[in-house]
Amino acid sequence: MTLAQDIVSVIPLLEGGDRLTRLEFERRYLAMPDCKKAELIEGRVYMASPVRARKHGKPHSEMMGWLYIYQSQLPGLELLDNATVRLDQDNEPQPDCCLRIAAEFGGQSGVSDDDYIEGAPELVVEIAASTASYDLHEKKETYRKHGVQEYLVWRVIDQAIDWFCLVEEDYVLLPIDDDGLIRSRLFPGLWLSVADVLAWNTTGVLAGLRSGMASAEFTAFQRSVSSVLIS
Repeated sequence: MTLAQDIVSVIPLLEGGDRLTRLEFERRYLAMPDCKKAELIEGRVYMASPVRARKHGKPHSEMMGWLYIYQSQLPGLELLDNATVRLDQDNEPQPDCCLRIAAEFGGQSGVSDDDYIEGAPELVVEIAASTASYDLHEKKETYRKHGVQEYLVWRVIDQAIDWFCLVEEDYVLLPIDDDGLIRSRLFPGLWLSVADVLAWNTTGVLAGLRSGMASAEFTAFQRSVSSVLIS
């Protein structure tokens, strides 16, 4: 018997629906190196299904590319792909994408000694199939409760984008403006062309983002975060 097999024989495997503490969840997860994604939401284990190309992989890459271009011009912002986030003893999600402000720049999350995010990132993006997904129910409530400031869900089957903003401890939907753009309230210049992203028109998505990054509010934000480095 190999060492890995011996460990698995002692530590039970994760199963969807298990009720666990975060410490026990991590212990079992670490004993399953072939498991790519599992989450603990309100003490319940959720196991990911195989990732489909156009229903998850492609929209995920579109969101990562959009966010990467934005954060590349802003010191103090960190973009993460499928990083585990420790929120409390009952919640350890693994969001598809998250954009966080580093603690030294005034952000609300940090990185632990064992290299996990601790605390709520400012922006979380999830790729969901439809309104039936737990991303819009249990997980949304968990993100709200723990202070994720903005939460974007791309409902691929429904052909819809839901972008929530935390206002007075509750999530409200950000509007689609007359020009077809949703504009982040937290990150100046982070604009998303909804029709273009749903049509897989990357050129249009990037044009909308470039417009946001050419705005006066983005320039002011860029200067404010750059001043933290100087000081």
